[in-house]
Amino acid sequence: MQVTPRNGTPVYKKIQNAIRTRIESLELQAGDSVPSERELARIHKVSLMTARHALAGLEREGLVERRRGAGTFVAAPKIHFNKLMSYTEQMSSRGLNPRSRVLVAKIVEHEVEVAARLGLPASSALVKIERLRETGDEPFALETCYLPAKEFSGFTRVNLARASLFATLQQDFGVELAYADEEVDATTADGGVAELLGILKGAPVLRIRQVIYSTKGKAIIYGVGFYRSERHTLFIRRFR
Repeated sequence: MQVTPRNGTPVYKKIQNAIRTRIESLELQAGDSVPSERELARIHKVSLMTARHALAGLEREGLVERRRGAGTFVAAPKIHFNKLMSYTEQMSSRGLNPRSRVLVAKIVEHEVEVAARLGLPASSALVKIERLRETGDEPFALETCYLPAKEFSGFTRVNLARASLFATLQQDFGVELAYADEEVDATTADGGVAELLGILKGAPVLRIRQVIYSTKGKAIIYGVGFYRSERHTLFIRRFR
């Protein structure tokens, strides 16, 4: 039986909130040890069953992972791709501080395949934005996106290290995004990708190529992302 205090919040949820707060404030980071069931029971003056229930809930959320014979540890952040969200929205939804490092922000030409994906003539000028995505001090994704330069050349002057591309499109350009067609596959990291992501050359990565459309059905962004496979989960709901 779970004890519910007078304020209506079950004790196990109070324990979860305390641990969640420590994770969100970065007091506890990925790989750090979380107090054991016995420690939590002593600190919060509850039964072992209540402490166990609290940790099990956090594990289901993906915030912690329990290793047999070793204890409970803060899990590495994982991003779920079942909803079209910006990186900023994804990270903020997990209580994490989003960080990006802009590697490239310029106008390019002669990107024939990219232009075709966006339904543009082969000779079209494009805005190319390449960013290294980070959480804490650790890189976990390399993303490159292209937009038609005719309409969006102003993006080369936007500080996308801090600003959300999706939000900037809506607020500064009046474009609202609606859906994306995506290709997802597993591949291996070449030397450049591996160095930026801090992994070994040839290590497995998740690659996502996507064309993102506006609410008017126009292709706005073509993106290619390489994601550390241990940091991401692809969630798909199927109907019959």
